[in-house]
Amino acid sequence: MTHRYRSALLAAALAAGLLAGCSGQSEKLKLATGPQGGTWYPLGGALKNVIEMQLGDVSVQVLPGGGIANVMAVDSGKADIALANSVSTVDAINGQPPFDAKATRVCNVATLYPQYFQVVTLADAGIDTPTDLKGKALATQPKGNTGEAMTAHLLQAYGLGYDDLSRVNYGSYTDSVGMMKDGNAQVFTLGTAIPAGAVMDLASARTIKLLDIPDDGLMQMKTLNPGYQRIVIPAGTYPEQTRDVATIGYATHIIVRCDLADRFVTGVLDGVHGSLGDLASVAKAIDKATARSMAEDIGVPMHPAAARWYADKGAG
Repeated sequence: MTHRYRSALLAAALAAGLLAGCSGQSEKLKLATGPQGGTWYPLGGALKNVIEMQLGDVSVQVLPGGGIANVMAVDSGKADIALANSVSTVDAINGQPPFDAKATRVCNVATLYPQYFQVVTLADAGIDTPTDLKGKALATQPKGNTGEAMTAHLLQAYGLGYDDLSRVNYGSYTDSVGMMKDGNAQVFTLGTAIPAGAVMDLASARTIKLLDIPDDGLMQMKTLNPGYQRIVIPAGTYPEQTRDVATIGYATHIIVRCDLADRFVTGVLDGVHGSLGDLASVAKAIDKATARSMAEDIGVPMHPAAARWYADKGAG
């Protein structure tokens, strides 16, 4: 056997071994979540564990993100699964701002729990109504986050814009809380579940107040996005919050690429439905979820495998 022939056989054997090794590797899914300091980031970690345990041969990579950015990521194929906000996803499906075109590859899988738009002010900032935001320093999320988009809509509803504020910082929840603690911002806006860890952190250092969004503001905001709904933050949610606060609500849901294989979608639903109690330890509002509530029609096309799953459960 010549040296050249032995080398060829060795190369062929090595290639076969590599191929065999690849065939045994787990498939990878990318899961887009939210910013650190919010509910979505740790919830994404919990979903990763649930999906990997349910499917066995799948590994999930958790990515930070935001409500608007996540829809774009799924539609473009940069993410396979994502947490999303119903109002932003509906805007994407309809091609409404801030989206430049209709999202055509985004499908719904499960509605998880309600989200709350929260306008948090320092108690001594003199902010009693949305019109009082004029001239104040704001801390909100980066562009691409639903909380930031809702903040812009709130200002627009009252004839204001970012230019009417003294300063606007587009940063993480952690950055925003730091600015509020230091007095470099008087108002902090975010969209997440209640109680929000970032707001609790802030309340441990400063006396805060949650701003009501009156009916006239809600009506104006609904002209910008019909998905906005009235929701109430109950008294006692945060320290020294002695009354209910009327604000704007929407839903957190799971979206996937519409061409994602059925077995992955079914695995996600089996895992989530079977682990609602565990997931509720991360996002408490999930403890009220059922197969029927997960199947709620929020104006986003359901993935065909999800539709079949709900039909089998008698919830479709």
